[in-house]
Amino acid sequence: MDLSKGVLIASSNKGKIKEIKQILDGVKIITLLEINEQGIDVEENGKTFQDNAFIKAKAYAEKFGYVCLADDSGLEVDALGGAPGINSARYAGDNATDEDRVKKLLHELSGLAATKRRAHFKCVACLYDPYSGHKIFSEGICKGLICITPSGKNGFGYDPIFIPEGFRCTMAELLPEQKNEISHRGRALRSLKEKLLHTK
Repeated sequence: MDLSKGVLIASSNKGKIKEIKQILDGVKIITLLEINEQGIDVEENGKTFQDNAFIKAKAYAEKFGYVCLADDSGLEVDALGGAPGINSARYAGDNATDEDRVKKLLHELSGLAATKRRAHFKCVACLYDPYSGHKIFSEGICKGLICITPSGKNGFGYDPIFIPEGFRCTMAELLPEQKNEISHRGRALRSLKEKLLHTK
């Protein structure tokens, strides 16, 4: 896999791009802004996080001609049979806000004891080379519990109601460096970096 041109990130999310650059230090990262391009609409209709990460990475790679990195992630709650899972972003409807999704999830879990509120964030990252068709996957998981009341301003999505294993605060109350160290995306990207070091 030739990374000499760099790796294009299939996202316009500034927070995600900053996080990826920090974790993949030493890898040449290219953003859509740097090549004067806009994001493209990709129908992520896979049945798993891995399916969706691959669909997005392949679409961006073939559109722009770069080795491309994409990821798909979500929250899986044990008591809900793994929901919201791949539907995490659409859990409360297509136009719902983070607050709407959090409210729905807390309502679904209302009355459950802490021991029955186990959950984990899962992220699958995919690096795809449009020239060779070679792809590399990596996965990261962050285990924890869903709390009763949202707390914290540093995160997004379900971060304000997720207490990571080993902590007494929510993901949204952690400093960015702390979150990168334990987050599902951070773990997936570090695993990907290790795989890249062995494929050069």
